[in-house]
Amino acid sequence: MTSLAWPLLVELLLGIGVGVVGTVLAAKLSDASGAAFALANHVAAMLFLLFRIVGAGISVVVSQNLGGGRRDRADAVALATLGASGWIGGAGALLAAAGAAPLLRLMNAPADVLPLALPFLVALAPALLLDAYNASMSSVLRAHLRTRETLAVIVVMHCVHLALLLPAVKTFGLVGYALALAVSRMLGFALHLVLWRSRLGLKPRGPDWLRLPREELGAVLHIGLPAAAENMGWRAAFMVSLAVVGQFGAQALATHAYVMQVIHVILLFGLATGLAVEIVIGHQIGAGHLHDAHKLVRRALARGIVVSFVLALAAALGGRALLGIFTQDERILALGVTLLWLTVLLEPGRTFNLVVINALRATGDARYPVVAGAASMLLVLAGGSWLLGAYLGWGLPGVWIAYAADEWIRGLLMWRRWARHDWVPYARATHRRMRASALP
Repeated sequence: MTSLAWPLLVELLLGIGVGVVGTVLAAKLSDASGAAFALANHVAAMLFLLFRIVGAGISVVVSQNLGGGRRDRADAVALATLGASGWIGGAGALLAAAGAAPLLRLMNAPADVLPLALPFLVALAPALLLDAYNASMSSVLRAHLRTRETLAVIVVMHCVHLALLLPAVKTFGLVGYALALAVSRMLGFALHLVLWRSRLGLKPRGPDWLRLPREELGAVLHIGLPAAAENMGWRAAFMVSLAVVGQFGAQALATHAYVMQVIHVILLFGLATGLAVEIVIGHQIGAGHLHDAHKLVRRALARGIVVSFVLALAAALGGRALLGIFTQDERILALGVTLLWLTVLLEPGRTFNLVVINALRATGDARYPVVAGAASMLLVLAGGSWLLGAYLGWGLPGVWIAYAADEWIRGLLMWRRWARHDWVPYARATHRRMRASALP
C-alpha cells in the first residue's frame, strides 16, 4: 500500500502547495484579497462536489472489476465516466459563471471582499469542467495501479501553473490565478489522454464524451451517490460555518483562510492513506480477500492517527512562523495560533473519516456514512459553529471546537461500523457479483 500512498501524498502536496502560493500572492495584495481568494475557492469546491456523484465510485468500481479479473468491464466503466464527467463538470462550470454573485452573497461575503471574489469565481468556471475530466481519468489510472504516471501528470500540471502564476497575478490580479489554472488543467487533460492510450489501451471515441450508459454508470452511482451525498452534506455544513465566520468580518475570514492552508498540509498524509486504502481494498474485495482487507484498515488507521497527531502538534508549535508566511497582522497571528492548537484535537478525529469511510466505500457499504454522519454534520458542524461561534460569542475558536467535535463523532461511528464487521455482508455481495459477471 505504501507504493500507492506516497505518489498520492506527493500529488496532494503539490495541489495544496499551489493553493498556498496562491493564498500568499493574494494576501500580499491585501487581507481582503486573501479572504476573497479563499471564499471563491470554497464556493468552487462546493460546486465541484457535483462531480462526486460519479467521481467517488470510479476508482472503487474499476478496482473491484480488475480484482475480479474483469478487465473488459473495467474499461467499459472507465469510458462511461467520460460522458458523466462532461455533463456534471459542465453544470458546475455554468453555475459558477452564472450564479457567482448570489452564491457569494449567500456566504455573507463582506462588502470589501465581494467585488474581489466575484470576477475570480467567474474566471474559475472553465477549470471546473477540466478538473472533472482530469479527476475521472486519473482515478482510472490509479485503479490500474498506475500511480507514478498519474503523479507525473500532476507534477507537470502544477509546475506549469506555478510558472504562469506570478506574472498572471501581477498582471490580472486574482483572475490571473484562474487563467493560469485553466491553462495547466488543459495540459493535464491532454496528457491524461496520451496515458490512457499508451498505458491502458483506452481510446475514447466521439460518442464516449456524451453517452451516459445505464449499466456501467449504475454500478458507479451505487457507490458515488451515497458518497456524494456525504460529501455534499459535509460541504453544506462547512459552508454554513463559513457564513458564520463571514459575520465576523474580513479579518476573521482571512484568519480562517490562512489557518485552513496550514491544515490542508497536515491532513495530506491521512487523505493519501485513505485513497490508497480505497484502491487496495477494492482489489481485495473483488478477489474475495476480506481478512486481508480488515488487517490493512487496522494498520492504516493506527498509523494515520499517530502521524496526523504529530503533524498537527508540529504545526501548532511553529504556528507563528507558518502563519507569518501569509500576514504580519498581530491579531491574525495570535488568533491563528490558538486555532492551530485546537487543530491538534481536530486532525486525529478527521483521520477516522479519511481512512475508514474510504474503506467502507470500497467494500460496497457506501450508504452508512451518509446516514450515520448526517445528524452530526447538521447539528454539530453547522449548528455547533453557529451556537459556539456566534450565539455564545466564542468566535473562531468556537467554530474550531465544532469542527473537532464533528470529526470525532463521525470518525468513531465509522470505526464502530468497521470493528463490528458490519461491512462484511456488503463485501461478500460485491464479490459474488464479480464472480457472477465472470461466468459465461
